[in-house]
Amino acid sequence: MSEELLGIGSQIQHTEFGKGVVVEVNLSTYTVYFKHRGEKELPHVDSRISIDQFVKDETQRLSVKEVKIVLEEVLRKWSDATDLVELGDRWKNGKMILEPGKDGMQAKEIPIDTFFHKIVMTRDRIRVMEQKINSSKNLDDEEKVALQQYITRIYGSLTTFNVLFANKEDHFKGVST
Repeated sequence: MSEELLGIGSQIQHTEFGKGVVVEVNLSTYTVYFKHRGEKELPHVDSRISIDQFVKDETQRLSVKEVKIVLEEVLRKWSDATDLVELGDRWKNGKMILEPGKDGMQAKEIPIDTFFHKIVMTRDRIRVMEQKINSSKNLDDEEKVALQQYITRIYGSLTTFNVLFANKEDHFKGVST
């Protein structure tokens, strides 16, 4: 292999481990992820490593936009979040100040981003609960309807927080989704 250092995301071919992707570059080693072998730490100068010729062509590298799309797809698939939701621009880097009505008590400041994340996670968990209710084999239709009405009321109670969302389609609605 050449003296040129590889960057994170570089694809390599290893004579023993097969195709891999550099996930970390250290002072004298690479951490490379191999699909069937997991992560391996390899020295920069390793005669068993060659740069995958297909990837050497600059046109084959992923753009930042393509990486974002792939990352969003992975997050949707593997997290309990059903959607990626944006905080409204005017609230970014803002803070909530909870001021007690009692004299002499200290106010509490919370970053709006943190609060917003908790609201979105609450919404996503309610959606998961709704799906579990609807697919439950242990509940009859009457029980499902009764529980759905509670969920509808929960969504209705959360409409106060719609002001934080960047997009209207992400808003809470007083009807189940």
